[in-house]
Amino acid sequence: MKAAYIEQYGGSEQFKVGELEKPVIGPDDVLIEVYAASVNPVDWKLREGYLRQMLSYEMPLVIGWDVAGVIQEVGENVSDLQVGDAVFSRPEIARQGTYAEYVAVDAHLVVKKPESLSFAEAASLPLVSHTAWQVMFEVMDAKPGDRIFIGAGSGGVGTVAIQLAKANGLYVITSTSTKNVDWVKALGADEVIDYKQENPADRVRDIDFVFDTMGGDNQGELYQMLKPNGMLVSISTPPDEEQAKEHNARSAYVFMQPTGERLQHIAKAVERGELQPVVDRIFDLDQIKEAHDYGEEGHAKGKIVIRVKGE
Repeated sequence: MKAAYIEQYGGSEQFKVGELEKPVIGPDDVLIEVYAASVNPVDWKLREGYLRQMLSYEMPLVIGWDVAGVIQEVGENVSDLQVGDAVFSRPEIARQGTYAEYVAVDAHLVVKKPESLSFAEAASLPLVSHTAWQVMFEVMDAKPGDRIFIGAGSGGVGTVAIQLAKANGLYVITSTSTKNVDWVKALGADEVIDYKQENPADRVRDIDFVFDTMGGDNQGELYQMLKPNGMLVSISTPPDEEQAKEHNARSAYVFMQPTGERLQHIAKAVERGELQPVVDRIFDLDQIKEAHDYGEEGHAKGKIVIRVKGE
């Protein structure tokens, strides 16, 4: 099969596009013919080797952990999916990835693609929607009427989190750059702060939750947004527990773990019209280096998709 892969960690120049062996599935797997994959920050962090102490791989390594495509084979223990099903998934990150013509995926992580979505749109959703759902409705346990600040409202996670939060009755405050303010507000946010003009941490007060998508040195100032016993959850930088105590706040770090049940919730949200994918650009598999370079610039509105077949 054709695949984009690396043979050693490093920059985007490490990518090679060539032929690798098609995956062999196990009894609990399905083999998906990949129509589209997508690019996430974890992809280039992993490519650079930042996660090598957490995740160990054999080389060559196919990166990419979003997929939409059509099932070509099913394992002997799989009964609820069949050959020909159009599906989407966020595969297990410990396995080989999706920048390839085929990928083997644990069947319990695979869900039928909503009919209203193209393969490119479907491939843009799994990782970011899993992340948003896990943070807001499992870790935070946010309820209708709660007030939440979602960082980087125009990013891959932010665009999905805003829509899901509003659909579930939350009051949403977010931030973005000047050029994206009106666009992000159209996603459903109640308040959009132009961070080029104003520091959100200086304005927002007495809210229930902070969804920190960026991390970094400025994380500590986000606590002042929270009401007593409010909660900050980060998907980027593990929070400092002492800082949280100083602000009488709770904190958590989330490294997303996919489940089929959660992806079913996402598919139903799409079918109800509560969630619309946001695709910034589509690159072909041969353009994987350019796709990663564009993603690392940090200016994408929504998701970057890799087209492998069709569309």
